[in-house]
Amino acid sequence: METIKNPILTGFNPDPCIIRVEDDYYIITSTFEWVSGIPVYHSKDLQHWQYLTSVLPNADFRGNPDSCGIWAPAISYNDGLFYVVYTDVMRSQYPFKDGYNYLITSSSITGPWSEPIYLNKSSFDPSLFHDDDGRKWYLDVDWDFRISGRNKSNGIKMQEYCPKKKRLIGDVFWIFTGTDLKKTEASHIYKRNGYYYLITAEGGTGLTHAVTVARSKCITGPYIVDPQNPILTAAHNPDLLLQKSGHASLVQTQNDEWYIAHLCSRPVDGKYSILGRETALQKVIWTDDDWLRLVSGTNEPQEFIPAPDLPLHSFKTTDDSKEDFDNSQLPNCWLSLRRPKNSSWMSLSERPGYLRLKAGESIHSLANQSLIARRQQHFSLTIETKIDFEPSCYLHMAGLVLYYNTSKYSYLYLSFDEVRGRVINVMHNRLGEWELEDYYLPIPEGELKLKAVINGASANFYFAADDEWTLVGEEFHIGHLADEGMGFTGNFVGICAQDLLGGGIYADFDYFYYEGSDE
Repeated sequence: METIKNPILTGFNPDPCIIRVEDDYYIITSTFEWVSGIPVYHSKDLQHWQYLTSVLPNADFRGNPDSCGIWAPAISYNDGLFYVVYTDVMRSQYPFKDGYNYLITSSSITGPWSEPIYLNKSSFDPSLFHDDDGRKWYLDVDWDFRISGRNKSNGIKMQEYCPKKKRLIGDVFWIFTGTDLKKTEASHIYKRNGYYYLITAEGGTGLTHAVTVARSKCITGPYIVDPQNPILTAAHNPDLLLQKSGHASLVQTQNDEWYIAHLCSRPVDGKYSILGRETALQKVIWTDDDWLRLVSGTNEPQEFIPAPDLPLHSFKTTDDSKEDFDNSQLPNCWLSLRRPKNSSWMSLSERPGYLRLKAGESIHSLANQSLIARRQQHFSLTIETKIDFEPSCYLHMAGLVLYYNTSKYSYLYLSFDEVRGRVINVMHNRLGEWELEDYYLPIPEGELKLKAVINGASANFYFAADDEWTLVGEEFHIGHLADEGMGFTGNFVGICAQDLLGGGIYADFDYFYYEGSDE
């Protein structure tokens, strides 16, 4: 029997929403403050997946705090049109949410997409259900800041969307107040055998995350909770590979097989979700009394699941482990932080064969950072780059970065010291506790190679002026580059440059190599 190995989308790929259109399957995921926004992954057999496009390739999230930006987009398809609803969170500081919900459409999954249609604000996790009577229903979370404690996701509310008026109309219906697991979010409605099925995420986004199901004969309720909820959770088994499992959406194959896509995490040493939240699949079946169950017979996420009865369809693979910056565009695996990738701050043509980063604001900036990076997708990896950078002041920095957010990073950087001249050093930010090492190793003029070696929750930095690598400092722990503590994203590895004088200095990077393994 063919099997699918989870997770299917490794590294930072949370909040998956899956659909099928004829013989094609699509998954979109959250991107928060990273650009391009909302990736679309494509498959024809649920086994092989490729990045296809981005829904918001030029989104601008400058000013959005860490782990804000795009939350939990949902994709649907109806009458020849793709619909994506999403939240742009401008601020999420307890106990309030400042977010705006939008709808965009396209007749093609690759775009172009319409201008965003504003729907409402101060909620999140939106979705859109197209009923068979032609009406469209918009769902999101009722966030009530008045509730004591942190469980302010007070259930699911729903309102009709009018495509002609391009706005929400009519009454707001509070259709579900959740189960005892609480923190009710990420709602999707599906219709089958006369029932409306409401799938939600509950239990929070941590180790108690779960998927629950309720159903009703009427779309506005009342919804009856599945007596065996939750249908999916890893909350009671710390030995499972796939932890934090929840936030699911449902898809039916051409052969009437059913699967859910859900987020999960694979914590290093059982503690540190350095790779962030990833995307997995589980096969599900319908019982005789029309409830949804995992085909495994448990409610625990499985690493290996039965593949569907579909023809295998692999894609032409490209080697993204070695990027020599010889092309006119960066590969799709590269993301920028908050601002779109454009010639105002980066160039692949000003020095052919190099990526030039025009140094930007500090590594704590929420606006104009000159940083590009890719997801960490393996537990063990080596990354390497070669940099040409001539700083003339300690306020000039550029180098290799392990980056979760402005409060969690480890940075190997070149700079200038008034006594030593050009130097290399390391700085860390561990959950907001900033630390500057005192290495300040003098380095010769000219190009320099930089390297980081990650093994689980430990890492080392190196540099080389020729072919002999020199360890910079000591091995350090990278448990801070994880979801635990704060944040919803995952660790990124990349390159960056800062000019705190604003004088226009730049750094040129000759290549970036990524060699990863889960062995």
